Amino acid sequence: MSDDMEATPPPSAPARGPSPRRFAGALLGLLHSHLALFGEELKEQQSSALRLFVLISLSLLFGLLLVIGLSAALLIVFWDSHRLSVITILCAFYGLGLLTCLLCLRTQLRNAPPPFSASLDELARDREQLMP
Repeated sequence: MSDDMEATPPPSAPARGPSPRRFAGALLGLLHSHLALFGEELKEQQSSALRLFVLISLSLLFGLLLVIGLSAALLIVFWDSHRLSVITILCAFYGLGLLTCLLCLRTQLRNAPPPFSASLDELARDREQLMP
């Protein structure tokens, strides 16, 4: 009878928290999900930036062609009577348009949300949950 008692190991003490292995697994799971989210946001940012670049480039090209055509037409119409006035008005109009666009661009850049904001928000939530 004493041989049977010696063969059974004593009951282990109750665990006092998550094991390091379980904690490392949870940490790797969090890291994996954050990297996946970061990758998706990066893909979205790239496709959005490329689409914007193409649209802006085409808009600039067609806009410049239109401006050149209209300017030439105005100069041809008023060549004999008021060519210097037309050139001055056109230059003032183009300068005003440039200034307006630059101010709008500056406002847009200042008010743009930071890139990867979803990843940063998720990391902040995880940090709050992990902190005691």
